[in-house]
Amino acid sequence: MMPVPNDRPRGDDTGDVGLLFHRLNNQLGIILANAELLEAKSGDEMSRARAAQVVASVLDAMATAREIRVFVR
Repeated sequence: MMPVPNDRPRGDDTGDVGLLFHRLNNQLGIILANAELLEAKSGDEMSRARAAQVVASVLDAMATAREIRVFVR
């Protein structure tokens, strides 16, 4: 995680927050794509179920991030 300097001027931080949400969604998108791949290519039901759980959790995390972003605006 990138450190945030304490001495930077205060002002409109919405661009900074937007950038953070953009980065978060990019990372969640990578996790989602890989989990969906694992789910599709898994050879046994247990592995498919675990991958499906990751997919569901990532989708929930993305929805939560959207809610937080709306809240902080």
